[in-house]
Amino acid sequence: MTARGFSAFPKVKRRVATTWWGKAWVQALEDTALDNAMIRLGRRYAHAGVVGPITVSPGRLHAPVHDAGAVHSTTVQVPVLSEVQWGRFLDRVAEQPGHVAALLDNDMPRDLVDAAAESDVDLLPGIGDLDPSCDCEGWELPCRHAAALAFQVGWLLDADPFVLLLLRGKPEQELLDALRYRVAGPVGTRTPVVVSLEPAAQLPARPGLPATTPVVLAVEPPPGFDAADLTALMEIAAMRARALLRSGILEE
Repeated sequence: MTARGFSAFPKVKRRVATTWWGKAWVQALEDTALDNAMIRLGRRYAHAGVVGPITVSPGRLHAPVHDAGAVHSTTVQVPVLSEVQWGRFLDRVAEQPGHVAALLDNDMPRDLVDAAAESDVDLLPGIGDLDPSCDCEGWELPCRHAAALAFQVGWLLDADPFVLLLLRGKPEQELLDALRYRVAGPVGTRTPVVVSLEPAAQLPARPGLPATTPVVLAVEPPPGFDAADLTALMEIAAMRARALLRSGILEE
């Protein structure tokens, strides 16, 4: 199983999903919510920069969220597509070379998603597909922490639609390899994309630290380890290192 990690978004005054698929993700969040007040609060939390590094794996989003001196473990689960559904989707992609080119250019054609839906493959989540959970005391679905995480994932999707494909169950390389079997000629490579960079200004100024700290992880768990557990351990280690850097305890 493969997971991708993204560094925390810094505090911003205002940010919204701009692509049609990013907006569709946010719409699914808002349609699923039982309490609109939590949606508004979650949007504020997303802008406040209290969501930590985000880990995306098949069927699962996770991030630590800081709130009132506590750090909450927050997760949003999404159903993965079956192998039969993935086969139908990839067949649709391969039908038109423009669809392949669009994906490689970090675009998600609306007609491709619509055509896949006609084959009973819903790539974008609908009402009830987002399943949030958090270790906070809130009973709302989603709570403010899960809503903040989901809003920021909308920003990730804007820049990189392959995040959605991974979340639905297909890592990038596996998907491109599958396309190569369906498309005559080389598939090519994807346009590089950097989704999130955390400014080093949020860390103490220390010699040797880069100007930005990008985080992109590909995790293959060793035998006997669950990928989600391994990813959680990595997140905890990263959080502790960040805390030590801020306090000046960690020496070079």
